Amino acid sequence: MRIDGSGTLRANCILCPNPGPMTLDGTNTWILREPGARWVAVVDPGPHDERHLERVARTVQEQGAQVAVTLLTHHHFDHAEGARYFSELTGSPVRAVQAEVRIGDDGLTDGEVIDVDGLEIRVLAAPGHTADSVAFHLPADDIVLTGDTVLGRGTAVIAEDGDLADYLDTLNRLRDLVGVGDVRALLPGHGPICTEPLSKVDSYIEHREERLAQITAAVRGGAATPGAVVDQVYADVDAVLRGAAELSVRAQLRYLAKRGDVPSEFGDGG
Repeated sequence: MRIDGSGTLRANCILCPNPGPMTLDGTNTWILREPGARWVAVVDPGPHDERHLERVARTVQEQGAQVAVTLLTHHHFDHAEGARYFSELTGSPVRAVQAEVRIGDDGLTDGEVIDVDGLEIRVLAAPGHTADSVAFHLPADDIVLTGDTVLGRGTAVIAEDGDLADYLDTLNRLRDLVGVGDVRALLPGHGPICTEPLSKVDSYIEHREERLAQITAAVRGGAATPGAVVDQVYADVDAVLRGAAELSVRAQLRYLAKRGDVPSEFGDGG
């Protein structure tokens, strides 16, 4: 499986040209189609990049298909900002957990099965990175589209409206799913496909536990602010990623304060 336009049997990636420290190579826009079907689903059209959005719509047309529905893994602009324009191009509704980014009345519900011309798409609630994050499981190909919950490279940031306890629960739920052999690949919102999903999710959980231990040690060693914790625990982070690192530290401090591992004054993240 490759992210180069060929993709898997039922998932084809169109890479948005918006590379950056937080988006890696760019946003992965996924076209989901049952072989030979007339109707497709598109996941995460991306930012408001008209060339990219028109390319996605044109690709669907060249396949002799139409967009039945656009699905959003979460509301962040690099995944959802272009959804309105894409809806205008294709006439498709936009479904998401967060009502503000929907086009139409339908949201997304954990456990819901969306049928798109014979293609079964199962909705998995995946809060943590953001409160409204979801993943999409395609049993026919044994794949999961993970949005920003699991990336192709590096680790996910816990955003301001995210929650680390929820994120750890989501990772453990994903681990249960891939651990029984029902998933052979993870298709992220950024970066390459992961064809060793169990190892990937295990590494994410281990990384979070290591960071929590490091942050606990930093606070007990005298770090009194999130910035001071970043200086110790994320000393090698690139300057452009310092803000993201501090967001993650604040989320971890809130989690540790609730668990009683750091003083309660860290309960608001700092």
